[in-house]
Amino acid sequence: MTKLFKTIGLIGKPHHEGTNQTLRRLLHWLSVQGFNVIVEERVSAELGPDVCSMDLLEMGEHCDLAIVVGGDGNMLGAARVLARFDVAVIGVNRGNLGFLTDLPPDNFEDALSKVLDGEFETEHRFLLEAEVHRHGKIIASNTAVNEAVLHPGKIAHMIQFEVYIDEQFMYSQRADGMIVSTPTGSTAYSLSAGGSILTPNLQAIILVPMFPHTLSCRPIVVDACSNIKLVVSPNNDENLEVSCDGHVHLAVLPGDEIFIRRSNERLRLIHPKGHNYFHVLRNKLGWGSKLF
Repeated sequence: MTKLFKTIGLIGKPHHEGTNQTLRRLLHWLSVQGFNVIVEERVSAELGPDVCSMDLLEMGEHCDLAIVVGGDGNMLGAARVLARFDVAVIGVNRGNLGFLTDLPPDNFEDALSKVLDGEFETEHRFLLEAEVHRHGKIIASNTAVNEAVLHPGKIAHMIQFEVYIDEQFMYSQRADGMIVSTPTGSTAYSLSAGGSILTPNLQAIILVPMFPHTLSCRPIVVDACSNIKLVVSPNNDENLEVSCDGHVHLAVLPGDEIFIRRSNERLRLIHPKGHNYFHVLRNKLGWGSKLF
């Protein structure tokens, strides 16, 4: 029988004993079954001297499947790179909530065996592209799986900016910042700030003001094809930032413009057969089970 996945990449959180234990088990289990296994270079040294290792970019060029061991943060970091290569990605949960990591760390073998035999469901999650423009030129850019957030650089305080959707002025805002989130990120920072949960199949983006100065300001959902522009007031008295997934930080000066739009890149996330998004929400958020 021809293997659907031939070369499998292993990615994990460095210097984390629980993650290392799972990575060692995965490495041995996959190797015994004849798969080519590549380990991300940041964790390869902790698994032994004879491990084939590459950085994330090289793994994207060589792997058919990437298994990310850790929490959603590890998944986000890997996804921002691997999305451009259309590599299938699945997660083993070694974090806390783990909305994006399906497999249990202690008994992953049964579920993973079925996935490797072709019994899985595929889901595509779109990414956001954030650009900082200064005097008409792109100063910095990056992608985000969860959200792009405009906020003060260090200490939380009120900032001023304007919001445009497809070049149409929506409103001016005095707030601690603005969260622009994908459906994937709607269960992350956006949810904590009072935003709605968007199911992953929606082609939509949610904008959530952070502690707005007016109680009438509420989150708004717009079409994913929308071009979002945040114009930072020149009256802000210090430098700001745009954070992508809380990992990558783009410097912003008063007067800059931030453009946020759907990226051409998509994360190809795979799940074991029978994956149910609402079961995940009930489990992770403690929602009530069926009454009858």
